[in-house]
Amino acid sequence: MRTYHSPRRRDAAEATRAAILDAAGRLFVSEGYDKVTVADIASAAGVAVPTVYGSTGGKAAILRAVLEPAVTDPAVERTLAGVLATDDPHEVIGLLAAGTRDSHERHWDLVWSLTSGNLGEPCAEAVLAEAEASYLAALAEVVDRLIELDALKLDRDGALDVLWFYLGRPGWYTMVGHRGWDFDRAQAWLAESARQSLLKS
Repeated sequence: MRTYHSPRRRDAAEATRAAILDAAGRLFVSEGYDKVTVADIASAAGVAVPTVYGSTGGKAAILRAVLEPAVTDPAVERTLAGVLATDDPHEVIGLLAAGTRDSHERHWDLVWSLTSGNLGEPCAEAVLAEAEASYLAALAEVVDRLIELDALKLDRDGALDVLWFYLGRPGWYTMVGHRGWDFDRAQAWLAESARQSLLKS
């Protein structure tokens, strides 16, 4: 027996999923992840609770899907391609600063509100750990490029830690989120600080 796939039904399912994720993202930002229930998300999206579970899963799965555009932002691949294409270590850091700035700025309201504090649920923290691991993996590729260029004055692990400090979440969150710097000022300072800490004279 052949399975019938209806384009109209598929489009409706995709629209429902998009509405659920949009509602969830807005609620997570405005109310805080730990205070939002699946029932709240269903109400905001105008669907039934079982529809939420059937379309997106529970809260942790919803969080993962809401964060996915930031985790898989095209800026990541563009930045890594640029890093591999240049032989100038200073430009490597500049490209990384520009790329991480681009991604953070595009998703700032959502990512800052969700990842700058404790989400209060172990499953949610596991989702954030996955996102952090993906970020660190990209930074590790940059470190490996700098090693190829014989540009580092630190070992690989130390260099990765320094890149995370300046151009991972901590640097952007401290300067933009907590201290109120604009992205231009933060990008310039973080890039230069990373260069001074990482690169041979």
